[in-house]
Amino acid sequence: MEDHKTEEQTCCCEAATEKKKERSEKEYRDLMNRLKRIEGQVRGIQGMLENDAYCADILVQVAAVNAALNSFNKVLLANHVRTCVADNIRAGNDEVIDELVTLLQKLMR
Repeated sequence: MEDHKTEEQTCCCEAATEKKKERSEKEYRDLMNRLKRIEGQVRGIQGMLENDAYCADILVQVAAVNAALNSFNKVLLANHVRTCVADNIRAGNDEVIDELVTLLQKLMR
């Protein structure tokens, strides 16, 4: 595991041409736990397919994975707005608003 800040919230930082985000330990653990649960759900779907499960049963599980990914996105987006976006606006970097609008457009496809 990478070195994660113990602070509650930390802003995104630009290093050269690449943006990075140092997350609190709590945020990191929460996001990783969610992804690991989703990974387990996907493996379960693979097993269902290997065992010739009924199509409708597989589709229900795929819908559950989609819901879990949407929930992950909501948490990550909320954290992003509360930290990266808010801190950039406070620092006078209004370009982050255009970046957020573009991001929301991509998420709403």
